[in-house]
Amino acid sequence: MSESMVLDVGTQAMKTALFIAGPVLGLGLIVGVVISIFQAVTQIQEMTLTFIPKIVIVAVAVFIFGPWMMRIMTEFTTRMFESLPYIPR
Repeated sequence: MSESMVLDVGTQAMKTALFIAGPVLGLGLIVGVVISIFQAVTQIQEMTLTFIPKIVIVAVAVFIFGPWMMRIMTEFTTRMFESLPYIPR
């Protein structure tokens, strides 16, 4: 396996991981920032106020984006298995 093939597979894997995690992490980040601003404005420093909405939003995001994420992972895995015969020994 040549160095360029290893780098190409690694690049594809990193892009796929970022592409899959992006929507869930992005929504969690947005909710976290909104809650932090709310806490700063109202001076409410309750710890559960930060966790519960983030957990709910992440669960909803996984439910909504789950089929899309699974399709992306399946396509990547299929490409990897299809490329196995072309890897020189």
